Amino acid sequence: MPPSLKLVPSDPDGSGRARYALLAQALRRRIQAGEWVPGVALPSEQTLAQESQVALGTMRRALQLLVDEGLIERVHGRGTFVREGLSGASMLRFFRFDAEHGSVPRSTILSARRAVPPAEVLRLLGRPPAQEALQLKRLRSIDDAPCLLETIWLPLPEFEALVDDDTATWADLLYPMYAQRCGVRVHRAVDTIAFGHLAAAQARRLDLTAGHPCAVVHRAAYDIAGRCVEVRVTRGDANAFHYTVTLT
Repeated sequence: MPPSLKLVPSDPDGSGRARYALLAQALRRRIQAGEWVPGVALPSEQTLAQESQVALGTMRRALQLLVDEGLIERVHGRGTFVREGLSGASMLRFFRFDAEHGSVPRSTILSARRAVPPAEVLRLLGRPPAQEALQLKRLRSIDDAPCLLETIWLPLPEFEALVDDDTATWADLLYPMYAQRCGVRVHRAVDTIAFGHLAAAQARRLDLTAGHPCAVVHRAAYDIAGRCVEVRVTRGDANAFHYTVTLT
């Protein structure tokens, strides 16, 4: 019986948390430690309840907490699985370009080099001052028309395999490549939207004029253990910005 789940008391630290919340915490730690990797099925609810010596209903509530936070998913008729993570999390959902629905923009890596990121990027990546990271400059196009300009920061040594790599061989979607070549899986991302104006060099890349209004999407992407593994800034024509939120 895993010691992390054995006879979980109702309130071991006096925090007032219910037993199912403590069970969820223990399961989360096991997933983050790699006991169950993305795509792998967890043991049955009955098995987990028996090994932790709790009622089945308590275990189900614990698992539901992890479903609600997107760590695991239930597949009808198959079981409960650790989520694979994000494959693309397309920035196109923020913009309306003349593109076929569901199409993947073409990706062109303009540059890839070691550099020291800004202080805020280092803070997000959890790195000390002046530590180098891999900086990517990327242009995304639809039907050969440029639409998005990106600056991407990736921590080292986690992404060392991409340093000096032939960027011409890279796929249009980066997240599957991160997993395949570097063993880094993006589990979730937080996007923050702002607006600004394009500098002259940025405008030239997007076939726009200097000072043109742009939407700016700041992204911090995290692995399954909650570590920030990518910081990205995406710029696109503000006149193409389009985002719909449904409130219920």
